[in-house]
Amino acid sequence: MDEELSGAAGPDSASGPQLRPQSLLLAFFGDHVLEKGPLCVYSGSIIDVLGRVGVGEQAVRSTLTRMVNRGLLQRQRQGRRMYFGLTPHATQILQNGRTRVWHTSAVDDDWDGSWTLLGFSLPEAWQRQRHDLRSRLTWTGFGPLYSGLWIAPGDVDISGIVAELGIAAHVKIFHARADVATDIDVMIRDTWDLATIAARYTAFGERWAAHLGDPAGDPLAIHLRLVAEWLGTIRTDPRLPARHLPPDWPARAAEDTFGRIAEQTGGPARRVAAELLETTPLEPS
Repeated sequence: MDEELSGAAGPDSASGPQLRPQSLLLAFFGDHVLEKGPLCVYSGSIIDVLGRVGVGEQAVRSTLTRMVNRGLLQRQRQGRRMYFGLTPHATQILQNGRTRVWHTSAVDDDWDGSWTLLGFSLPEAWQRQRHDLRSRLTWTGFGPLYSGLWIAPGDVDISGIVAELGIAAHVKIFHARADVATDIDVMIRDTWDLATIAARYTAFGERWAAHLGDPAGDPLAIHLRLVAEWLGTIRTDPRLPARHLPPDWPARAAEDTFGRIAEQTGGPARRVAAELLETTPLEPS
């Protein structure tokens, strides 16, 4: 998973973070297309769905074009209508995101005391590869212990990321345990910005608490924004060992709020989408 699914495009406002149209589009495909097989969705349906969360038609069309150019979507024309489907790359991104959102707890109560360390030294000209590596490491739970040495809790398999970025010759990976002389609490505070991570969970919980019980409004729009916001929130969380976090760590409460609202809105959102979306089988590219 990389920054393709990052939710926030700007600072939080009273109504919540500003969400990128691409993040909303991927959340939409992840919710309503991914598990239905290789399908394409009519552009008019996509415009209608994103209009429900305040994204204008021109912004949707521009985002669709950019996502095609980035290899996330593929076009398919039928008569005068244009349809869009997921590429294999985007499918993998969404499958990873689905696992993180629905099957991985925001709180790690089962840490076994192990760490994964990655040291790298990339050529100075490799600015793009350095940015991509740091972005992927952040999503995977790593933090910068030192400039060229990143660390993550647990036994993390990042060989696929290294191979995909083509940097194997410049990277060393270790799996280890900390010596008793290492103060893990201090190391965690020095490596990760706990205050910012906690603040995002707290803000998420406070924003969405009003929807608990009986969410009013368009269930498709509420569910889409909920999932996109939650993914943007957990993306910055490395899932550090719970026993080394403050006792009032807000991730658990925020996750409970997310789960309850997702359960309330998921069924109605799917029913609205089933009536709204015009789809066609995706042809092999």
